[in-house]
Amino acid sequence: MNVLIAVDLSEITMDVLTAVRKLPFGGKGKLFLMHVAEPDPAFVGWDAGPEVVRNQMAGEFHREHQELTRLADELRAAGHDVTALLVQGPTVATLLREAEQLQADLIVVGSHGRGAAYDLLVGSISSGVIRSAPVPVLVIPSPRAPRPDAVPEETTAGR
Repeated sequence: MNVLIAVDLSEITMDVLTAVRKLPFGGKGKLFLMHVAEPDPAFVGWDAGPEVVRNQMAGEFHREHQELTRLADELRAAGHDVTALLVQGPTVATLLREAEQLQADLIVVGSHGRGAAYDLLVGSISSGVIRSAPVPVLVIPSPRAPRPDAVPEETTAGR
């Protein structure tokens, strides 16, 4: 089983990796740990823009690569066969393209749970992947996100 694990290197990344460690691979799974680095929309390539901006972008890519490598090493230490991938491009399209090229049987993504208004205005990576993925998608919710079935604190106060 090939599993594409999309991480954004935010606080939810550890939740995603904890969930992946619990999946029953039976030692036969190949994991692809992928972070999609979006290009700065003001710059199409390395030739455009001042040198200081190019250096900042290069520094950020280097930091992301180091963090991705560290996370892949943790999964390897737990006995998983892992390949780390840092790919640049539009997030949803890049995830779907890589899933197809890697012949992924499952895509794992995290959800920040920011809410419907945020998703409507900005968009949701997990929603975009779910809508277009040709394979099953496992969405790991943020434990910090409010649950739709949860009772608000204000209504339970004073009971």
